[in-house]
Amino acid sequence: MRAIVCQQYGPPEDLVLQELPDPTPGPGTVVVRVRAAAVNFPDVLLIDGKYQLKIPPPFTPGSELAGDVIAVGDGVDMQPGDRVVGTSFVGAFAEQALLPAATVTTIPDGIDYAAAAGFGVTYRTAYHALRSIAQVTQGDWVVVLGAAGGVGLAAVDLAVAMGARVLAAASSPEKLAVCRERGAEATIDYDREDLKTRIREITADGAQAVLDPVGGAYAERALRSLARGGRFVTLGYAAGSIPAIPLNLVMLKGITVQGMEIRTFADDHPAENERDLAELAQLFSEGRVSPYIGARFPLADAGAALRYVADRKAVGKVIIDV
Repeated sequence: MRAIVCQQYGPPEDLVLQELPDPTPGPGTVVVRVRAAAVNFPDVLLIDGKYQLKIPPPFTPGSELAGDVIAVGDGVDMQPGDRVVGTSFVGAFAEQALLPAATVTTIPDGIDYAAAAGFGVTYRTAYHALRSIAQVTQGDWVVVLGAAGGVGLAAVDLAVAMGARVLAAASSPEKLAVCRERGAEATIDYDREDLKTRIREITADGAQAVLDPVGGAYAERALRSLARGGRFVTLGYAAGSIPAIPLNLVMLKGITVQGMEIRTFADDHPAENERDLAELAQLFSEGRVSPYIGARFPLADAGAALRYVADRKAVGKVIIDV
């Protein structure tokens, strides 16, 4: 099979396309013929050795995929030909992937491979953050930073479905136009407008929640715009710098600041995780939410796809067609 390989830590341009042996399933595992894989910002960090967890090279990057089961190991209740979506820390950017059966689920009828591949990580992250951490309710003003990115646009989609009022903040008119198409009630171009002032003007009394997958200079400005008792959820640092928050702001307004990390959420919050996943699956299967796919690349151009994400050009999800 063909696979993208990170032979040593470095930029996306260093990735190579190689022929590797086809995987063989063992007990409790399946082999999936990959049809589509999604690119996430942590993939960029992983290949550069800058993620919180390091995978020693060589390895095949990519954490979420969709395709067809082609082989199953003992104890697996699946059949060759089943259309499935799966997640794995690495291994998705290849023609075949070996996955634990527990990480693989059937794709609902009527949903294509690209949508299925692009749904899992970003939508789970956004829904856990909105539902369980920020505890967003109908009518709340929710500010989404980096709103045109993968997690950001998923948060816009889901917050609208939850009945919240969404204020999307992003870095260009073109990105904000997509956010409005996806249901954002208001938008802010934070490269051209003062973020704190505009949030206060739009929301009148301040926002009830901020979701921040970006970090950098905009985090404190958004935090200052929260209403009394508001919730600030930090999800990542795509801007490249981790913000320092003055704690007196948190004290004076009774703000809650909390982090959410998708790898550990199920272990830290098992009951909420089970509830959230059931609700999210229903929203997806009913067609009430679905990822916006902004760009697609062939497998041989996976490095270009990762560069596209690294340079913050992506709007919604970037898909690799395999």
